[in-house]
Amino acid sequence: MAAIEVYNKPNMAFREENFAILAINAWELLLKARLLQVSKNRLSSILLYERRRLSDGTFSKKRYRKTNRSGNHASIGLFQALDILAAEYSDSVPAVVRLNLEALCEVRDNAIHFLNDDETLIQKVYELGTATVKNYLHLLRAWFGTSLDGYQMHLMPIGFVGTRRHAVGVVLNTEERTWLKYVEMMEHDVDDDVSNDTNLTLDVDIRLRRSSESKLEVRISDAPDALEVQLSEEDVRDRYPWDYSILTARLTQRYKDFKANKKYHDLRKPLESDHSLCVVRYLDPGNPRSATKRFFSPNIVRKFDPYYTRSD
Repeated sequence: MAAIEVYNKPNMAFREENFAILAINAWELLLKARLLQVSKNRLSSILLYERRRLSDGTFSKKRYRKTNRSGNHASIGLFQALDILAAEYSDSVPAVVRLNLEALCEVRDNAIHFLNDDETLIQKVYELGTATVKNYLHLLRAWFGTSLDGYQMHLMPIGFVGTRRHAVGVVLNTEERTWLKYVEMMEHDVDDDVSNDTNLTLDVDIRLRRSSESKLEVRISDAPDALEVQLSEEDVRDRYPWDYSILTARLTQRYKDFKANKKYHDLRKPLESDHSLCVVRYLDPGNPRSATKRFFSPNIVRKFDPYYTRSD
């Protein structure tokens, strides 16, 4: 929200750079939150580890928590978090989101070279920023069931802030031309339809209209005479953060003799009826005939311990 607020100040110098710095920070925190969610809040999942050099010049087999200059434990970076989600949890972020973040990181990393007096450059940062806000809100809702609909989560269009149609007497320097070419190459290779859940860059047509929203209430009941329990989407995502691919990936790492075969499916399917371990979400909540997706509690892994051998 700070990134958006800074960007929407039309007379603020270097607003594009400030937006990029704050937005990338927000993304890093979101990805670390997702790692904590799927790892049952293990702090070690987001910390950096290193092997120490021994007196004989070799490196230790044991890994130690890396510390920063102040002595605090250092944490992983943005792209490390993306890699861990993909490699260890099969929870990879859409490729176009990574491309968007790579381009936005270039803005942040090379901010010192940016003059932002040319409309082409300013517009491209705007298109990247608009897409990154959309991507962020999509994954925030998908992962945590959290909606920020009550906030003004959009970037002010360039036309609203009096940007000149052409910059007078300003020529892109080498760094700016290189960056624009870099983003244009990405755009050429990506199918970036606005109807997609996530995008690399976006042109936005904003229309003002009056609307009202009502929150969906979720009612879960085991029996006709059971006490009614209301869970928000956020509660469900917090208790059941794993989908099938993440569960399978975690079991593969947990056991040395695990295979996603008939034995696994026969063991898993009865557990799916246990509401403490699994919930079924409808893609269209109001239509019981719509497609469904199952989400699992991390506690389910213990149910497989009697049937497989733990990895060393």
